[in-house]
Amino acid sequence: MNDRMIAADLQTAARRVIDACSARHLMVATAESCTGGLVVAALTEIAGSSAVVAAGFVTYSNDAKHTTLGVPLETLQQHGAVSRATALAMVDGVLTRSPVDLAVAVTGIAGPGGGSPEKPVGLVYFAAATRSGERRAKEARYGDIGRAGVRRRSVEVALAMLEEMALTYAVP
Repeated sequence: MNDRMIAADLQTAARRVIDACSARHLMVATAESCTGGLVVAALTEIAGSSAVVAAGFVTYSNDAKHTTLGVPLETLQQHGAVSRATALAMVDGVLTRSPVDLAVAVTGIAGPGGGSPEKPVGLVYFAAATRSGERRAKEARYGDIGRAGVRRRSVEVALAMLEEMALTYAVP
């Protein structure tokens, strides 16, 4: 696959999220670490996204996760920044700090360094949640496919989770 095909795929996925949210009058926000804002960038690339996208939080450091999203220091100390618990706390922080219906969070190790035997390069955690109380988490282990590859695949998963949550959203 070349870069244009991948970009087109991401644009198609983002358009599906925007369309699903627009049809249901849902607002969305993101919390991103290893993707550095690529999820919200994909969404805002779509014309009309301002009717759906409220915010994108890029919380790359532990301090930003704590001060911006309210991720408890205990969660970061016990589980680390790259963990299911942190991804869930990030998505909860988005819902607490912005008036949205849906949120997605991404945290992981894109590489090339930073991995360990317990948390290797390519490990990414995702969480998605709705204002109505639904929460989902997912783990991906991409392996050492390169920084751009990990980030791109993570955007794909985050967009898919948002679309799924939008399509199944239960009004509170």
